[in-house]
Amino acid sequence: MVKQEDRIPAGYRPYRPRFGGLAEQGGVRFAAWSSAASRLWVSIFDEQGNREVDRLELMREGEGVHALFVAGLAAGTRYGFRADGDYAPEQGLWFDPDKLLVDPYAVEIDRPYAYDDRLAARRGEATDTAPLLPKAIAADLPKPVPLVPPLFQPGGLIYEVPVRAFTMLHPDIPKRQRGTIAALAHPAIVEHLKKLGVGAVELMPVTASIDERHLPPLGLHNAWGYNPVTFMAPDPRLAPGGLAELRQTVATLREAGIGVVLDLVFNHTGESDRLGPTLSLRGLDSRAYYRHAPDGRLINDTGTGNTVGCDHPVVLEMVLDTLRHFVCHAGVDGFRFDLAPILGRVEGRFDAAAPLLRAIRDDPVLGDRVLIAEPWDIGPDGYQLGNFPPSFLEWNDKYRDDVRRFWRGDRGMIGALATRLAGSSDVFAKAGQRTSRTVNFIAAHDGMTLADIAAYEHKHNEANGEQNRDGHDENLSWNNGVEGETGDAAIAKARFDDQCALLATLFASRGTILLTAGDEFGRTQKGNNNAYAQDNEITWLDWNGRDQALEQFTVSLAAIRRAAPALSDTRFLTGEPPAGSEISDVAWLTETGEPLDGAGWHHPERHRLVMVLGGSGDEDCRLAVVINGDRRKCVFTLPDREGFRWETPTGAADLSRPVLGRTVIFMIERRAGQASR
Repeated sequence: MVKQEDRIPAGYRPYRPRFGGLAEQGGVRFAAWSSAASRLWVSIFDEQGNREVDRLELMREGEGVHALFVAGLAAGTRYGFRADGDYAPEQGLWFDPDKLLVDPYAVEIDRPYAYDDRLAARRGEATDTAPLLPKAIAADLPKPVPLVPPLFQPGGLIYEVPVRAFTMLHPDIPKRQRGTIAALAHPAIVEHLKKLGVGAVELMPVTASIDERHLPPLGLHNAWGYNPVTFMAPDPRLAPGGLAELRQTVATLREAGIGVVLDLVFNHTGESDRLGPTLSLRGLDSRAYYRHAPDGRLINDTGTGNTVGCDHPVVLEMVLDTLRHFVCHAGVDGFRFDLAPILGRVEGRFDAAAPLLRAIRDDPVLGDRVLIAEPWDIGPDGYQLGNFPPSFLEWNDKYRDDVRRFWRGDRGMIGALATRLAGSSDVFAKAGQRTSRTVNFIAAHDGMTLADIAAYEHKHNEANGEQNRDGHDENLSWNNGVEGETGDAAIAKARFDDQCALLATLFASRGTILLTAGDEFGRTQKGNNNAYAQDNEITWLDWNGRDQALEQFTVSLAAIRRAAPALSDTRFLTGEPPAGSEISDVAWLTETGEPLDGAGWHHPERHRLVMVLGGSGDEDCRLAVVINGDRRKCVFTLPDREGFRWETPTGAADLSRPVLGRTVIFMIERRAGQASR
């Protein structure tokens, strides 16, 4: 069970979990948990991690704890566990002493994981798997970083980063550093992030993962990292310098005013289904660490073959220890949780008050962190958008879909668009909540890129080796007349304009917004909407070939958003003046400047809208977002106020000229005679 003394108080007492291989004075203490194993050993390896030099049995300490202090060892010792007991996979029992097991509490491993069929062999069918696996490295945990509040605040810009793909082709990054966490601290990267007004980078999984078993025969590798084995150890391919590399990068970004959010996967592991490899948790105690049906089958609420049992007390402890580890020893701002309903499942059903969700929020170290849920999995009642407890932010796929539908030209989307621009009160205004927990996004790692949304009507996943069967079939995308690449200048211009419109809509939306790296300069995956297995030019960002005009447009949007607090405000809009103001917090207008009436809201052919934000106390600075989703240009009229004038953020004077079709523009109201800023 989680012990109160294992939690880090508000002070700086060094954090030491109960389990793992931790250096102490005079030796190393090894500890693991299993309620079903009859015996557990620690295997000690030579300095290269290639030859087993000793095998010592752990002693039972009660309540499933097996531990041993080994004098004479030190930090840096390579080791792994072995477990024995009943072998009956159909009952969830996988004990096999020939399987070396990587410590689930390892904070560093000596090499990456590599899939091998022998890792999945049944007991007695193969030899010792130690040569096939990385070895955990006994740790001497560093002094914790100061426990300071997160930099990122809801309403800011989150920038989703695939660490390897982000810098593999960056010309300013030294070749030896490309594709690593350290590259994110390079001045060229920091400058780019600051230009965009990034509040926090959200790093796609950086902990050690393994390829799915079908990928090596296809010559492919998992490029995303959403197939973890050990939750705490950075992947050596992404962080050759281990935890210290992550810690230093976090510190450098923090100095630049940019927080770091880690995308973590606690819903499943790379041990997969019953045919998968035995690597760690399965060999220690599969029935405790994974959810099983009464007949012994692995439950698959994740689509990956297994589901971590987050309602088990020892799993809960392991998740909390992992989160504390990254806060205390790397200084991260917070976490994004992949398939987050799994964390809230109690006996298979989602519960917003689940012990793990409650423990994260109540923890003295974790309670103030940025917490972001991907609010769906594929299990029963797996779609839980809007149902996570405060202060969890949530990825909002309704925002994504409605914005795409509007710009695709679907009929009757004005009401939905306004709701999404305003923070999705239909989803998040529950139980008296007054602020939105939305994370607005149009494109993310999973699905088409923002550029491909306007260039491909259909997915093109042939490179994944599954005959284009994988990935979503409905992408709410369009191609502007030609599927994919074209030399037609008019189509290229239309696609550029559509990207500008999509980006402007995102930056004009209330609440937290998320932009995936490269979408600001037109990255493409050639229509691949499931590029998880493409560790190559399909996913690597093309910095030399980036669309610099689009990038500059995005930079200008970031400047507008920084200068307009009403856009990043997370409070729900009411249409009424806030206290102390005579100006409504929002007005929804037609292109003629008149309030939208019931007929206008429901007219299926309406594609134009004006959102006027104001009443924040700074009555000199109302903001109008003018949206012309029609293909025809149109003159827009904004409501005048005596002593004020409307102008663009750059200082251009008026709306006397028609607004081009499929365009979003911003107008700021200032006092007459006031100089533009």
